[in-house]
Amino acid sequence: VQLQASGGGLVQAGGSLTLSCAISGSTFDGYTIGWFRQAPGKEREGVLVSGSGNRETLYARSVKDRFTMSIDNAKNTAYLRMNSLKPEDTAVYYCASVRGAARRALLKTFWSRIEYYDYWGQGTQVTVSS
Repeated sequence: VQLQASGGGLVQAGGSLTLSCAISGSTFDGYTIGWFRQAPGKEREGVLVSGSGNRETLYARSVKDRFTMSIDNAKNTAYLRMNSLKPEDTAVYYCASVRGAARRALLKTFWSRIEYYDYWGQGTQVTVSS
């Protein structure tokens, strides 16, 4: 299984951007998909997570009401839609996933723990100018 993240770029504050995460070697069926970001000099942090088959999404407080995730199963691609972007959203963004009900249950509590994800995309840079 491989993930490939794309769609990053430079955007002005207040603007929007959509990132893509394509899976190969599998579909997203049964997977939990998370988005993370890492700013220079900071640790990687969770942005949001959602299961492929349900609508429950957990968010970091800093992005709630601005970021959403969707999945196009026909394209085997998950999307991170980012609205009302702020300069502090500047970071390298990663998608990650893990399969199975047991891990999904664990992630309901520990969704931002990077060690609980098995597959990672390579990261895509998002820069928000003020």
